[in-house]
Amino acid sequence: MSSLVTDRSASIRVATGPRLHYAEFGKPDGRAVLFLHGWPDSWFSFSRVLALLPDDLRALAIDQRGFGDSDRPEFGYSIPEMADDAIAFLDALDIPRATLVGHSFGSFVARRAAIAHPDRVAALALIGTGFSGSNAVTRDLQSSLRDLPDPIPVQFARDFQASTAFRPIPPDFFDRIIEESLKLPPRLWQLAIDKLIEYDDAKQLARIKAPTQLLWGDKDALFSRTEQDSFIAELPTARIKIYEDTGHCPNWEQPDRVAADIAAVARG
Repeated sequence: MSSLVTDRSASIRVATGPRLHYAEFGKPDGRAVLFLHGWPDSWFSFSRVLALLPDDLRALAIDQRGFGDSDRPEFGYSIPEMADDAIAFLDALDIPRATLVGHSFGSFVARRAAIAHPDRVAALALIGTGFSGSNAVTRDLQSSLRDLPDPIPVQFARDFQASTAFRPIPPDFFDRIIEESLKLPPRLWQLAIDKLIEYDDAKQLARIKAPTQLLWGDKDALFSRTEQDSFIAELPTARIKIYEDTGHCPNWEQPDRVAADIAAVARG
């Protein structure tokens, strides 16, 4: 199994503009798997999974533009622009095709990449995705961000992140999740959610050609089972795995199972 090697954490400037920080695991010549985190997370959101992946995969987990230790330009935070960043990252590393793994916000980025760049996406694993970025929960979240002070209150970040999980999370891991969340500037806490809510690819899902696996916790408080079913109705080739007694973050809550499922997707 892989383990984090500190000298394989790096940054690279991509053609779309920003310098993106990333962590790398596994074999440099292995099948590439690109991980796209949720909001307001960073690559670290996948750290429990990455350490459990088989060594024959090349896992690359980026901090998307504005998040974690990546650049924070003034513009470029729409879902299509973030998807272009992901493809530009693959270009920068001379990777012709990769399996894309997206969690929550990152799942919308991953599926946009599969729609816009079908030749670059070998397969999709979408963790805690929705049919649409706009639902009652995300709109309530959007409203709650309007009056947030600068800096973001630590307790607000802790309360939000805690609300997304159902199973207990190791305290040291959760503390690091909060630390990473607070790297996101307050303006981007709001802007990223605004961009998620305005993005609508529901009628384009049928254009996805890559084999698609949904990984969904049955206690997900953000995106319901109905939304998973609506997704599959638009893309009947998609498959779903349901994680019982698991919240919105199976990658935090059941990393061993998520790692095995992602490996199966990546290996075809």
